[in-house]
Amino acid sequence: MGAGMALDRITEKMREKLAVTPFSGSLKFDCGAAGVIVLADGTASREDRGADCTIRITEENLVKLLTGKLNPMTGVVTGKLKVSGDPTVAMKLAKLIG
Repeated sequence: MGAGMALDRITEKMREKLAVTPFSGSLKFDCGAAGVIVLADGTASREDRGADCTIRITEENLVKLLTGKLNPMTGVVTGKLKVSGDPTVAMKLAKLIG
């Protein structure tokens, strides 16, 4: 799987979830060279822009996070993900992926 391929699929799934689950604020997953996913304005996009909260995570760990194989708190403690900006926006993510 090429870089960013998983992100394309994740973005599509996020769009589907955002269509039925309201999400206020904006959140960016920064996966470095693989790219970004930004949740904002009721949709998900691969276009990089500023966000209320940024989660820096590898593409592989993002897949684990979204499939329940990586606990967000464990991810923060072990350094697998780093949250910057407004942490309350990151908390709302649990409702979206839960």
